[in-house]
Amino acid sequence: MIVDVTRNTHEVEATVERFHRRSLEYFDRESNGSSGLVADSNTVGSRSSIAGTGFGLAANLVAAERGGISRAEAARRTLKALRFLTSSPESSEHGFFYHFLHPDTGERAGKCEISTIDSALLFAGALAASQYFDDAGKEEEQEIRTLGENLYLNADWSWASPRAPVISHGWTPEKGFLRYDWRGYNEALLLYILALGSPTYSVSASAYDGWLASYKWKSIYGYELLYAGPLFIHQMAHAWIDFRGIADTYMRGRDTDYFENSRRATYVQREYAMRNPRGLAGYGENCWGVSASAGPAKGRFYGYRARGVPFGPDDGTISPLAAAASLPFAPEIVLPAMRHMERTSFASSDETECAPCFNATYSAGDRVWTASHTFAIDEGAVALMLENYRSGLIWNLLKRSPHVRRGLERAGFSGGWLEEG
Repeated sequence: MIVDVTRNTHEVEATVERFHRRSLEYFDRESNGSSGLVADSNTVGSRSSIAGTGFGLAANLVAAERGGISRAEAARRTLKALRFLTSSPESSEHGFFYHFLHPDTGERAGKCEISTIDSALLFAGALAASQYFDDAGKEEEQEIRTLGENLYLNADWSWASPRAPVISHGWTPEKGFLRYDWRGYNEALLLYILALGSPTYSVSASAYDGWLASYKWKSIYGYELLYAGPLFIHQMAHAWIDFRGIADTYMRGRDTDYFENSRRATYVQREYAMRNPRGLAGYGENCWGVSASAGPAKGRFYGYRARGVPFGPDDGTISPLAAAASLPFAPEIVLPAMRHMERTSFASSDETECAPCFNATYSAGDRVWTASHTFAIDEGAVALMLENYRSGLIWNLLKRSPHVRRGLERAGFSGGWLEEG
């Protein structure tokens, strides 16, 4: 049954506000005071995540718009991070950044890779900030615009394409380029748009053809869609770019667009939970959201894993944050799920908010397993997607970026807002 979300408007708005505030508070708490880098998770001693820092740059803008901080404070935080990244050559290679960094020094954490996708998420945050801070009369805002633009423009996408035309997952100084390339359909849709839009070191348009080549169109529960199992894949690029009414050649051939595709994927998640083919505890009409998340990590239960539906893997772990980040696609089913999971026993340890993820199949007595920590990229997706649902802020900022527009057009997108103005 689809719930009429026009009823109990105050309660609905309160639920959205609680989820939104919780995600924004993550970036307030977990941003390093010296560098501005954002912790990968809220565990003690967490290393910083370059993707999380990208979401943090955008979260500053959302917090300023929501009145959580002043515009001046948002500018101060943003400039701190951009200055640090610009002056930390040990954290990058050919303009791309290591996946994880030491929060105080910016040095590579462990043996992690230079990550093209995580760098792309950083660049998206930098471009959003460079569009938001547009006051020519304020020196601080103009510096943000310059540093944010340059952070993106310095990335050498051709270097990151050792097996051209497609783009590699990454590189390490020990072994060189990783063996895998970004081929569709996954979270790298954003990456290719940014790579194609660069006026300095772009890739050829044939890179996008290579990306499209491995798309898989499926019919699942009566929904025709471009398939990806984990829910986050259907959200990650949408946190930044408004795909409503614009389509590339592949989607035009299917008479749809990526936004509608993500709407269908959201409904598939709900239908899967209602059918519950594996007989997992808790699944139902308003309890769903299978994505990349932490897990119990015991026996047949996975630890951190990219879970997906309907083909798995799935061990009963649900992410309310993943469900919430689909709010723009299908509010009529997402809002009831958010309210349900907030009101049930699947709460965090302090019982004041919904857990970032839980597993009712893995239980200890009368308590279900709940995650003890949360991740920057999950909180970032919620922070941005809920703001896009409420105001369209991040979408509207990146619509103004000539680089994003150029990337979309080189990828063959047309229609909708691309034809306006």
